[in-house]
Amino acid sequence: MTRALFVIDVQNDFTEGGALGVTGGAHVAQAVTDHLRAHRDRYDLVVASRDWHAPDGDNGGHFSAEPDFVDSWPTHCVQGSTGADYHPDLDTALVDVHVLKGDGRPAYSLFDGLVDDGRPFGDVLAATGVDEVDVVGLATDHCVRASALDAVTAGLGVTVLTDLVAGVAPAPSEAALAELRAAGVRTAPSSDVVDGSTGVPA
Repeated sequence: MTRALFVIDVQNDFTEGGALGVTGGAHVAQAVTDHLRAHRDRYDLVVASRDWHAPDGDNGGHFSAEPDFVDSWPTHCVQGSTGADYHPDLDTALVDVHVLKGDGRPAYSLFDGLVDDGRPFGDVLAATGVDEVDVVGLATDHCVRASALDAVTAGLGVTVLTDLVAGVAPAPSEAALAELRAAGVRTAPSSDVVDGSTGVPA
């Protein structure tokens, strides 16, 4: 078994005080770092994604002056901005592969992104032989959800670590976790996974 950790969009604009900050975002940044420092040997590969939106234009309708917060959003995670940076409590020295997504178009899933050398993330992942993945990060009801669903579609065994994610709001976050379980994703606290529990199956 080859296992990866997907760290989804732990960026300043998605944590408290950011353009689309979620409650608990900064806690997730530190908690993911603590998890990795304690259990780095669990993972053969650690991947972190970032929204990386073009500074000009509306990024394919993703940005709007009157956002509906479903398909359109306030300006966030613009390339080169502080908001697009990883949160400072996330230790990026523990990350093997960095993925950028959303350059000029909407992109929620890690699988929509490119690695530093311009290759699609899916191609890079396929070459690693990873077959199991833990998913953490922001936000539960959007990019975590999309990334986990695409990981299932890619044929991976997927677990969302429920204490290492935070969502925009409780109700849609619970709905997203229920949808993920129905798709075959396991959900469990990180302590259960490390201790060998199977979590909650679909």
